[in-house]
Amino acid sequence: MINNQVVIYHNPRCSKSRATLKILQDHGIQPKIVEYLKTPLNGEEINELLVMLNISPRNLLRKGEDVYKLLNLKNKNISDTNIVSAMVENPILIERPIVVIDGKAKIGRPPEQVLDLF
Repeated sequence: MINNQVVIYHNPRCSKSRATLKILQDHGIQPKIVEYLKTPLNGEEINELLVMLNISPRNLLRKGEDVYKLLNLKNKNISDTNIVSAMVENPILIERPIVVIDGKAKIGRPPEQVLDLF
């Protein structure tokens, strides 16, 4: 990622993701939009986001998704590596939206939280 470029990992079908994008645009920020369901992240990219977010893979999971239940990701014995692999194979599991700038990231839940990056 280019320094100082704002990136949003976005799902246009998600109201929180749309609200976060609008907040950025209302503040004059035109982010690079990555629709991560169309352009899935690889394991290295997910791990980089986890470091920037300072959270564990389990904390990036969308627990309400059917695939979360199907893969039994609630099981505490599943390793971080396997959780990241599940997100690579099923990007719908990744919490959204994520905004990144200059090596820092925030999840837009609530959407206004991303303004802490600026």
